[in-house]
Amino acid sequence: MTDKNITKDAMYDAVAPDDFVAMLELDRYNNRSTAFDKIISATHDHFWDPLDKAYIDFDEPFDMENQALVPEEMVIALSTDYVSNHLSDPKTRIRFINQSVLRSFSSILHGEQGALNLSASLCHVLKDQGAQEYAANQTREEARHVTAFAKYIKARWGRPVECGPALKTLLVEIIGAPEVYKKIIGMQMLVEGLAMGAFATFYMHINDPVGKKMLQLVMTDEAFHHKFGKIWADRTVPKLSPEEHAIIEDWAAHCFQTLLFNLVSPHQQLDLYAEFGLDPNKVVEEYGKIMTDDVRRENMKEQTNIFRVLVKTLLNAGIITDRTKAFYAMYVDIDELKGEGDRMVGDDIAEEGIRHLQAINFKDRPVTAVSIAAE
Repeated sequence: MTDKNITKDAMYDAVAPDDFVAMLELDRYNNRSTAFDKIISATHDHFWDPLDKAYIDFDEPFDMENQALVPEEMVIALSTDYVSNHLSDPKTRIRFINQSVLRSFSSILHGEQGALNLSASLCHVLKDQGAQEYAANQTREEARHVTAFAKYIKARWGRPVECGPALKTLLVEIIGAPEVYKKIIGMQMLVEGLAMGAFATFYMHINDPVGKKMLQLVMTDEAFHHKFGKIWADRTVPKLSPEEHAIIEDWAAHCFQTLLFNLVSPHQQLDLYAEFGLDPNKVVEEYGKIMTDDVRRENMKEQTNIFRVLVKTLLNAGIITDRTKAFYAMYVDIDELKGEGDRMVGDDIAEEGIRHLQAINFKDRPVTAVSIAAE
């Protein structure tokens, strides 16, 4: 297990999922790391309950028939002449936009369920008490994200749609992997990074106040989950041998490519096109005409671009080297990212949300300073 895990720090040491006997070792109880204490203690600052209307009321209405949830520019298919001309009726256009958002929010819901299961699986294998307590806290927080997105989708659409095949395959692979590094890179760094980028993008553009509030509340948690991956990288990546670094670098590139394919590939939304009487093959063909490398690179310059967040996460972690730099350079200017520092898209939104939650949770106590920085 240790060799597969490429463990470089004792606090990420792991045992087999069914090796509960290892959890009963007496010395283990006196060897708790303090690396996660700040993140664990901050849990109280960003507590919220999706079932309590003091935090969010999913019963607040939104006119789905006459108002688009997001601007038309966010739905790439409408940038093609074929789709735009076919959906000329204003109400049909609004329904197409909102059904497209349903696909995005359903993917997020499935991703949150994956994060819930993965966090729970870390509780079974992480030997360090501090790491285990952090994973337990994250499991609780992911559970409320599943509840929140499920309630929002039910309120606006009735039910979610199926998980896309690319995302489903990756989630199954990450959750079932025995290697802790695969779980942390795949979920804590990339899927959580994807979530922060997606939430920031939707937060800035969504027209539904309930959706906007929910996204910010979720981001107050996700910012800390992302930090767990940063701590792992800071303590692990500098100690890797060239062979081990290559293994981790290749796994990260695999996860990135899968997530990229899931989000931007028109092949992942064939059911949506069929629902609106569009020829899926024609839509895919039209995509190819507009999604040139120049267009992709220009889109990547937007600070809230989802995949820009992922590349920056891997770059700051020291995972990207000259071996894979060219792969990521197809989507983002690596040198430009290097000069941006550690602040991530969504950090400001999350910190504002934490201040809001502190005002609710500690209204009779002084509010403390907000920080989502990791050790």
